Amino acid sequence: MYISTNEDLVAFCKRARAFFAIAIDTEFLREKTYHAKLCLVQIATPDECAVIDPLMIDDLKPLADLMADVDTLKVFHACSQDMEVLVHALGVCPAPIFDTQIAAAFLGERAQCSYHNLVHAFCGVSLPKTESLTDWSRRPLTPRQVEYALDDVRYLIDAYHVIESKLHSLGRMAWVRDEIRAIANPAHYKSDPRAAYKRVKRVNACTRRQLAVARELAAWREHRAEARDVPRKWVMSDEVLLALCRRAPQTAEDFRCVRGTEQLSQRDVEVALGAIARGCKCPADNLPPAPRAHRTPAPELESVIDLMYALIRLVSERSGVATSLIASRDGLLDYVEHPERSPLREGWRFELVGTLIDDLLKGNIGLTVKDGALEIL
Repeated sequence: MYISTNEDLVAFCKRARAFFAIAIDTEFLREKTYHAKLCLVQIATPDECAVIDPLMIDDLKPLADLMADVDTLKVFHACSQDMEVLVHALGVCPAPIFDTQIAAAFLGERAQCSYHNLVHAFCGVSLPKTESLTDWSRRPLTPRQVEYALDDVRYLIDAYHVIESKLHSLGRMAWVRDEIRAIANPAHYKSDPRAAYKRVKRVNACTRRQLAVARELAAWREHRAEARDVPRKWVMSDEVLLALCRRAPQTAEDFRCVRGTEQLSQRDVEVALGAIARGCKCPADNLPPAPRAHRTPAPELESVIDLMYALIRLVSERSGVATSLIASRDGLLDYVEHPERSPLREGWRFELVGTLIDDLLKGNIGLTVKDGALEIL
């Protein structure tokens, strides 16, 4: 079903709200705009699949109401980008949600399991990838494009039911809900312009004073890009932003000496200079913290971390929970240094490996090799 009118959208959303769970995916473009442009919304219910065309429909409120309906579970695969796009386009954060990528990582699949691999693993279906570079903003869509878009949700409800059954049989549904909670939080999708500097490439090489300039300049870039609805790099590239942070120009002439500022208007230069000046005058007690350098364990801890990680991998192999979902090597170093702050001390991670890690560090258990495989002593 291809939905391009308000009337059809209202009728479909009414039908969809009759079900406990629906599958959702989106198609969007973000190459030429600040916010990703929502081009399609695909929804599958146990009875039907539909492609909703937000570029052709005047009023998306019925869709927003469906996304906010607390009685209808929204099933996504790798939902973070879909959620971000829907929050901006519809003004609501979909809830409640279920992410099959996260859930599959508790059932023996890789932490970044693709949708195609998920459908193959849990539904036995192999999907084509022929339209992966489609410009979804162009109209009209071909029947082949519509079918490709529908495939992204056509099997997701079936996969969800298989995954849910397996999780319940293993007693892990609560684990998955705990892991999904963070990405279900609306605050996760609210951007703070004054935190944008943290995403600037190679910003970790800056001094704290340069970071203060980066904070102001990156915040200005966010506001300017959003006002013009263009990608932030079209306003100013990360490379140019860092060069300005290091140079800290005070005049327009000095500012223009940095290559890559030619496209900025005189007004843009004046406002950017004001941002740079604010960063340079930032009080010492308000400077951003020094970037966290790449952490290398002290020599005496390296073997301990290696042993802990070997235990994590052993637990992962036995439980089917992806290693990267349980803990990273940096996470294990955090645990050694500040165990009270570690995620391994709470929730499903503690239930799965917490006591084992404690016993390993206390010398109560050890690891050995038996028949070519690791075993716990």
